[in-house]
Amino acid sequence: MNSTREKIKQFFKQFQSSAKVLVIINADPDAIASAMAVKRLLWRRVSEVSIAHFNRISRPDNLTLIQLTDAGLTPLADVDKALFDHFVIVDSQPEHNEAFEGIPYAAIIDHHPLTNVKAGYTDIRPGYGTCSTILTEYLKSWKIRPSAKLAAALMMGIKTDTADFTRQATLKDIRAFQYLYKFADNNIVTKVERAILTDEDLSFIGNAIKKRQKVNNRVFYHAGKISKPDELVMVADFFLSIVGVNWSIISGVMDQKLIVILRNDGLRKGAGNTAKEAFSKCGSAGGHKTMARAEMPLHQIKKETGRTGQKFLAEWVMTQIEKTRAKKSNKTDTLPGQSPAPVGSAVLAR
Repeated sequence: MNSTREKIKQFFKQFQSSAKVLVIINADPDAIASAMAVKRLLWRRVSEVSIAHFNRISRPDNLTLIQLTDAGLTPLADVDKALFDHFVIVDSQPEHNEAFEGIPYAAIIDHHPLTNVKAGYTDIRPGYGTCSTILTEYLKSWKIRPSAKLAAALMMGIKTDTADFTRQATLKDIRAFQYLYKFADNNIVTKVERAILTDEDLSFIGNAIKKRQKVNNRVFYHAGKISKPDELVMVADFFLSIVGVNWSIISGVMDQKLIVILRNDGLRKGAGNTAKEAFSKCGSAGGHKTMARAEMPLHQIKKETGRTGQKFLAEWVMTQIEKTRAKKSNKTDTLPGQSPAPVGSAVLAR
């Protein structure tokens, strides 16, 4: 395998000095920090580097991170892509979201499981807990000292994606965090971590608690129409703190799409594979062992099922998950001569 320095050389070869580069992200702390690191790597090597996000950013901690680190993000909808001649993705891959499609990429750097990626340069490392770790190694290998703000952003990327080193963290992530610690403005880290909930978030969580449904140690909640997908993520993480719960599946509808967020405790489970098996027929789905996401256009669900009412969608999400988990359970738990458990019976007994 090429050394990190050799990889960086190949990365740099993708860009001429006159290049105008647009880094496109699905903004969360890991993606934001990674994009900032790419911008630092290309500083004085290209004509321009901008960062654009296509998702709505609403979580208080993410907004605080962007403000305190001067990340300089612009909504992709406000960007004229014709003004750029090189495009980069970090912390994601083109198949993860339709917003990435139809663009020729000069480089893709990610830590999620490999999909069908095409770019002049690719560095996909599923064995890493975060993309921020990969970019920290780039900076360190090229002897670039990160600024206090960049180091703080990369620290938050690592802390967030590994859930404070309790979720899919590796020694590489820990070493990267230790390296960044001596450069970071820890006041930024503290302020970002304290900016967690708004009154609106508390109301959303309260409603989720009241209307949650528990099936076979799995908690489901369908929020109906939503305005902020981050609220689904917040509830999915929160429900894993309930004793006896090892899965949380939270869903909602925004912009004519059904969004499903999956979380689990990581013990003999695969959230990414479960999401793919349950929902990929109707849209994009995938993720890691402990966290995953699916986004499906309502018209595609209607084409498959004939229905898209909110009550139906809540039932459909539960049924799809229960079917998928039952298949996996039968593969591993059914004894010779033993009949598989009936699929979906737990869902219907409500």
